[in-house]
Parts: sequence; C-alpha cells; structure tokens
Amino acid sequence: MSISVSHITKLYGAQKALDDISLEIKPGEVVGLLGPNGAGKSTLMKILTCYIPPTSGDASVCGFDVLEQSMEVRRRVGYLPENNPLYTDLYVREFLEFMEGITHIAYRASRINEVIELTGLQAEQHKKIGALSRGYRQRVGLAQALLHDPEVLILDEPTSGLDPNQLIEIRNLIQLIGKEKTIVMSTHIMQEVEAICDRTIIIHKGKIVADDKTKSLLKAESSKIIVKVEFDKPVLRKLLVGIDGVKEAEISNQGRKDPGSRIADHGSTSWHLESKPSIDIRPALFRFAVENGLTVLSLQQDEHRLEEVFQELTRT
Repeated sequence: MSISVSHITKLYGAQKALDDISLEIKPGEVVGLLGPNGAGKSTLMKILTCYIPPTSGDASVCGFDVLEQSMEVRRRVGYLPENNPLYTDLYVREFLEFMEGITHIAYRASRINEVIELTGLQAEQHKKIGALSRGYRQRVGLAQALLHDPEVLILDEPTSGLDPNQLIEIRNLIQLIGKEKTIVMSTHIMQEVEAICDRTIIIHKGKIVADDKTKSLLKAESSKIIVKVEFDKPVLRKLLVGIDGVKEAEISNQGRKDPGSRIADHGSTSWHLESKPSIDIRPALFRFAVENGLTVLSLQQDEHRLEEVFQELTRT
C-alpha cells in the first residue's frame, strides 16, 4: 500500500481532531479528501507527512512508519500545504535550486528542467516568485513538491483562491501527475473531486463517514432524481403526484423551491418533481401533458452531485 492508517487518533488538549481513523490507499490512486472546516483533513495530512505525530495509532507511507522511519517517509512524499510557503524574492529556477540543496537531493539541472516543463513554468522560470500570479505560485509549489520525484503527493487545498482559468490549469496538471503517482488531495470544490479523483473519503468531526469510489458514492445516492418541468399553463399538484413514478411535487419559483409547496395544492407552471427509486418519469410527463392539453416548455433532470452527498453526510 502507498498509505496505510490504522486507528489513528489525534488530540489537541481536550479536542479530538481525529477519532480512530483507519484507511488504506493503493499505489496509483487519486483520492479526494473532503470534510467541513475543522473536520481533521489537514491534521491527517500533517501526520502522513511527519509534520506532527499521532496521539495513538499507526500510519505508514510506502511501507515506512511515520514515527520510526520519518526520514524514509519524507523521501517518498511530496507535500503542498494549504498556505504555500515560498521565498518571493527568489527567481523560480533559483528557488528550485535552493530547495534541491536544502533537501540534500543530488543536484541535477535535468530534474529541475523536468519539473519546470511538467508544471508549465518555462516562460516564468526567470521571474521572481513575488511577481507571479497565484496560479503560477501554486505551480511553483507543485514543482518544489515534485523535485525529488516522490511516490506519493499530498496536496492541501491546491486550488484555493484560484480564478476559473487558473483552476482548470491546475486541475489538468494534477490529472497529468496522477497518471504516475499516488495523490491525496483535500479540497472544498466538489467538482474538482468529481473530475479528478478515483476515490472519495469524507471526514466529519474526526471520523470517516464515507469511503468509496467517487462514481460508486454518487450511484449509491442516485435513486433520488429531481426533474424540473415547466408547462405553458398552471397545473395542480394533486394531478402531478398522480402520475406514475412521481413521489413528490414542489412548486418551483424561478428555480427556487417554495418551502410550503409540499402541503399546499396550488396551481403553478413550474415544478420540481421527485421520482420514485429507479424510475424515469420523463416519458410519463410528456404523456400527461398531451392528455391534458399542455405544452412542456422545459424539462431538465438533475444529476445527483457530490455536493448533495457531502451535505447529507455532514449535516449534523
């Protein structure tokens, strides 16, 4: 296993940041680590990078114990912390040469060239880091984390604060790196996990509340399907819930659900309809419209998103 965690607990005084966590991550997996602020994500990452020790339990990276063999672990881990620490007065290439020196890596100009090319820093390598945009600073941080060609890459909020274009660039870069390395990445951006990660681990109040393949996690919750429909004339709720396969109907007010619409039987042109498990209600909706002299102006079936799964598991 690239990463093995067994019954890890971490206490900060009386506060329990991690509570008996166990997990295993195989070589080559790209894993998204999700959780609300204060859930324990960064604490777990700091333990795996040997930055802090666990209070109890065991953890190893590439077969090396984080307490007993911390130097071996550090040789195999690349780490990009949430607050990317950089020397802003140094030039990009100068910074990478400096980092190579203090980490006791045998100097290889060819390796610096490799990481500069991999992270797309060719045009920026002779600029001062302080003159770079946040997106390029993140690239410098990734380049530094990759200098020693680690087997495992741990990224704490790598896309935090980036604009949409920078976010896509860093996402593509992480996907490229993930073809060769094991990656553990924490983020609050659910679309990132859906796009990049093979597997999703959700932590809440120091405990793992979900751990599965990202696609399987979505599929497990996908029996609840919402269809948004707009007719050319008002329709009564009691007629819609009478359609075969419709479980619930709520009035949609310009895309926002009316909290009282579950009870009130009002006529409306726009509705949110929840289907019964594993039933596609769209064909029945079209038949209903034809039979009642209605025209369907719009029809959209919402895909189940990771954000909904996350909210459901971390609500309390």
